[in-house]
Amino acid sequence: VEELPVIADGIELASGGLSTDGKYLIVTFVSRSGGSAIKIVPNNGAGVVEMLLHDTEEFSRNVMDTSNWSMSVWPSLEYRQMYADAWRLLRDYFYDKDMTNIDWPEVFKRYLPLVRRCAKREELDDVLRLMASELSALHVFVFGGEYGSPLHGDRRLEKANQVASLGATLRKSIEWAGYEVTTVPERDPDFGMMDDEAIYSPLSDRTLRMSGQRGLKVGDVIVGVNGESVANVPDLGMMLRGMVGRSVRLDVLRVASGPSFPPTSTAARKKRRAAVAGNSVKNGEEEEGIMPEPVIVVPVSPSDAARLRYSAWEWKTRQSAKTLAAAANFTVGYIHLRDMSGASAEDAFVRGFYPDYDKQALIVDVRHNHGGNIDSWLLDVLQRRSWMYWKSRTTNVTTGGLGWDEQFAFRGHLVVLMDEKTSSDGEGFSRGVSELGLGKLVGMRTWGGGIWLSSDNHLVDGGIATAPEIGTYNDKFGWGLGIENMGVIPDVEVDNDPHETFNGRDQQLETAISVLKKWIEEEPVVLPNDPGPHRDMSSNRIAQLVNEGKMP
Repeated sequence: VEELPVIADGIELASGGLSTDGKYLIVTFVSRSGGSAIKIVPNNGAGVVEMLLHDTEEFSRNVMDTSNWSMSVWPSLEYRQMYADAWRLLRDYFYDKDMTNIDWPEVFKRYLPLVRRCAKREELDDVLRLMASELSALHVFVFGGEYGSPLHGDRRLEKANQVASLGATLRKSIEWAGYEVTTVPERDPDFGMMDDEAIYSPLSDRTLRMSGQRGLKVGDVIVGVNGESVANVPDLGMMLRGMVGRSVRLDVLRVASGPSFPPTSTAARKKRRAAVAGNSVKNGEEEEGIMPEPVIVVPVSPSDAARLRYSAWEWKTRQSAKTLAAAANFTVGYIHLRDMSGASAEDAFVRGFYPDYDKQALIVDVRHNHGGNIDSWLLDVLQRRSWMYWKSRTTNVTTGGLGWDEQFAFRGHLVVLMDEKTSSDGEGFSRGVSELGLGKLVGMRTWGGGIWLSSDNHLVDGGIATAPEIGTYNDKFGWGLGIENMGVIPDVEVDNDPHETFNGRDQQLETAISVLKKWIEEEPVVLPNDPGPHRDMSSNRIAQLVNEGKMP
């Protein structure tokens, strides 16, 4: 069959398919104006020839008018359809065709009366969760779909009501009549861009120095926003609503960072006071030289602020691991994996592993890991073994060069940190490390999802009740690898006390360092010595060896 391409300049094909009765081809494309359009073509020779030969320039024949297209939906009937579809898709996709001996038709009947009483999409989700939970499988998630929203999906309204973040932790200070900065999260300075993003705290020196300003430090106090005192509102967030990505003027008392311009005269102090008029000044602060200063910042979205805090936690934990290891007299690498999904997870592993592959120990932290599907790649890298070493006249295994073969093979001891929020492929990776004898597991028993899924059984409104459809097994554990409904049990169990964690202590990390220290003492990780002097190939030596019968 000869393939004939449809060449129409400025037209981008989005999708194609057949009508339900098979009589028409339905072609969805993006037009030259940028809008989407639907072309209906008779599914016969004449229709196809018309499209291929006579409509390539304009591509405008048989195009539907969708400008006023609307659809009437009867929610109660749609809910019934989606319930039936979810039940049927679980029946057809679940990894066990016998549904683990559950009477699945009876389950359908049991929850059907509740569907008739659903008044909104969220209530249908509740029923779908009840129905799907009968399978007692962990990889069953109900999410997505069309939900009613007071903002009606209008991004302008969403942005207007979104509370921006200053990317720092603040504490309301009665003493200073403002908000005191208690932390300014800082991420790894070696990676300005991570996953195509560069997110820094709007209050940090990294951000503000680019505009010729100084960053705030812990102990500085914000007393005003856009010329209004923060004491006039119950919460600072009220003054930051709708300000994501927009310039905001903060009036700041530089209690910790020190004034930008030390006061030299009463006139200078009055001039600065006039620049931030409207803000109350604490008694005596003018005499002390602590005057409000204007700082222009650009707040970030709540989601960006959350990513910043997470990145800051990662860097802080990595620094803590290295500090603790140095105190214990060994070297360690630290990698945190938020999930196992695609390029971002692979990049996180690469960033942490390759700079430290030659350390005596390695901690792979999969606490609160959301899962994904790169465990086999990680295990493949960690299974590489060194079997030969390289040395030239100028380089050796400690001063550079190739080091050893296999290149970048990790030679030390490995600990995996995990907790009750380690899920899915994070658990698969942990189980693999244990079963392959690559390292030890420290932390708490994991989530317990050992049947995998592809999440492609969607409902008519885009929602889904996911089906655990890919069973896992081996000879030792059977179905679910001992993970499903059980979780991976660590070799050393230790929990993080909430109060200690709030105060900055990580008991699980400390335990991992202790385990590694003892392990290294029992099995030292040392580099092999070279064989010593090279062979003597001089003529005298060769003659000697011949005379001794050691060479022919």
